[in-house]
Amino acid sequence: MRIAGNSYTDSLVNQLNYLTAQQYQLQGQVSTGQRIQNPEDDPAGMGEALSLQANSSSTAQYALNIATLQTGASSAYNALQQIKTISDRAGEIATLADGTKTSTELQAYATEVNSLIQQAVQLANGKAGDRYLFSGTKSDTPPFTPATDANGNVTGVTYQGNTNVAQTEIAQGATVTIDTPGANTTGSGARGLLADSRYGADFFNHLISLQQHLASGNTSAIAKVDQPALTKDEDNLIYHISNNGVIQARLDSAATTTTTLQSSLQQSLTKVAGVDMTKAITDLTQAQNTYQAALQSSSVLLKLQQSVLQYL
Repeated sequence: MRIAGNSYTDSLVNQLNYLTAQQYQLQGQVSTGQRIQNPEDDPAGMGEALSLQANSSSTAQYALNIATLQTGASSAYNALQQIKTISDRAGEIATLADGTKTSTELQAYATEVNSLIQQAVQLANGKAGDRYLFSGTKSDTPPFTPATDANGNVTGVTYQGNTNVAQTEIAQGATVTIDTPGANTTGSGARGLLADSRYGADFFNHLISLQQHLASGNTSAIAKVDQPALTKDEDNLIYHISNNGVIQARLDSAATTTTTLQSSLQQSLTKVAGVDMTKAITDLTQAQNTYQAALQSSSVLLKLQQSVLQYL
């Protein structure tokens, strides 16, 4: 039986192509650490890996959302604590400004309260990154704008934010908001930070009233009007500080859960699509050795074939 002269050559080329492809596949596994490079490598495994990757991507987004919220909540807490310090000092001044104080002392208190109002406006206009903390969902707008008279005394503070709050997803089906409107006089919705008609809070107007009564020496109005009003403001601030703590605790818990879930998903993905690196390196070395051996033996056989053909 006669064998065509190119039969062996075709077989050799096919074998070398197979060995080359095998090396490429193993090199890809070693370089990426992934066993599945293409769907045909393991169709069922590829489907499971894609599902795990999708879950991992969603979890990574939740982690990013949580981290952003934590930054905002922490910034808000710092501002709240400083505003509470201003509230404490205003309450102390209202208590000290009794009938025993001279007009000079009362005027000094009035000047201090005006400074406290300005500090409170600055704090209430605080930002976390490029977002204003207390504008509701109008986070690109400074929430409060003060008006002053010719002497530099604050005569009014206008709220420019809204009463809406944005919910952010921190897990599937779970949302959190850290938005706090600086004021809410609508009678419904999110509780206002410095003004809320439902709770008698109106911090800036109450401070302005205290400043004016101090300047005019009206200690009776301070005792009967300003002190009770400032107490309501303080109660409202305490609520917001407490609520902020609850939110931060929830975010911390969510961050821990998300980190654990990310680790679990990564382990599952590695188990499904990951490669046994020791085995892959061994297989790659064997494939390379086989390829080199095939080249060497093929070279010898081709030379022998040529000698035979020349002889014939």
